[in-house]
Amino acid sequence: MFDIINKPLGYVMGFLADLFSNNFAAAVAVFTLVINLVLIPLSIKSQKSAVQQTRIKPKLDELRKKYGDDRQKMAMAQQELYKQEGVSMSGGCLPMIIRLLLMMSIYTLIMSPLTYMSGLDNAKINNITTTISALNPKDADKPTEKESAKLYEEVIANLGWDKGNTNSVELKLVKNITGEDEAKSFEEVLVKTDYKDEKLNKLAKETYDKIKADVEQITKDYKDNQINFNLFGLDLTGTPDFDWNVVEKWQPLWLIPICAFLSQILTSLISMRINKINNPDAPSMKGMMLTMPLISLFIGFGLPGGVGFYWICSSLIGGLIQSGVQLWYGPHKMLARERAKELGVQCDFETKQLNKFNNTDSESIIKD
Repeated sequence: MFDIINKPLGYVMGFLADLFSNNFAAAVAVFTLVINLVLIPLSIKSQKSAVQQTRIKPKLDELRKKYGDDRQKMAMAQQELYKQEGVSMSGGCLPMIIRLLLMMSIYTLIMSPLTYMSGLDNAKINNITTTISALNPKDADKPTEKESAKLYEEVIANLGWDKGNTNSVELKLVKNITGEDEAKSFEEVLVKTDYKDEKLNKLAKETYDKIKADVEQITKDYKDNQINFNLFGLDLTGTPDFDWNVVEKWQPLWLIPICAFLSQILTSLISMRINKINNPDAPSMKGMMLTMPLISLFIGFGLPGGVGFYWICSSLIGGLIQSGVQLWYGPHKMLARERAKELGVQCDFETKQLNKFNNTDSESIIKD
């Protein structure tokens, strides 16, 4: 279902990466900028909707006093009021939904770069992963499956895969294909490695024969469409592994979720400041300002660095653009513009009436 979004987005990301020497980070930054520029009309619409709701608040308060606890009548009256005033009840939801879908899609793209960004044959990728996974028997206590279970443990360890974790398989495949981080290839693990057991060696060779053609084809295709996930020495395919022993276990990749946290704090502070300027009586949102960045920080230590980097770009670029929209389309300014338009229409009407009266009076004088 989500391929409807992921495939076109993967093509766009691959195209942008190609423009910047196959660099994923540059593609994400440019993509985030373009998306936020495209979403400006929706952001303006959302801001206008918020202003309109502020404008009709006194009327809503009157309806609440009138209908009291009768929720059904209140809901009907509120809907009718929104219809009369031309206010959308869901005007501010669409940009948020679009950003959420984009975040989910970016996650999928990073977890499956071979399928979506490099455009490789997914059937060949699935054949490799399922063939390796098939070595892990459902019942390893059966004598006939002990060899397979033992080989599975060895192969997984030598390939550097996470046991039972299928979400990051493509990220591991990238390393097996390119040899990054001294990762071993399938041939090294299944053919050239001596497991000191003839049965295991035979089973390993049979396993490699099943995937050999696909491994060779994918290796060739990926090298022609390779994506560089390096950002100033940080591997964005890696996942930050937090440890309370910060001094000894420090990882440079921790900078990604930390920067994502700080960027959200910064944009939240700016947004709060602008909201205070636009509406001095608005309630303080300090608790929410800290809660959301903390959630991002916590989640960021369990997701690939590329997702955290997207959050950083989205917070900084999207936050700055949204702040500009909030400043230009603030409640007081928008209400003043609407009032000016109303006065302009009224002045035009009065001018026409005055001209009409003057013309009529002139004709009367001429007749006399």
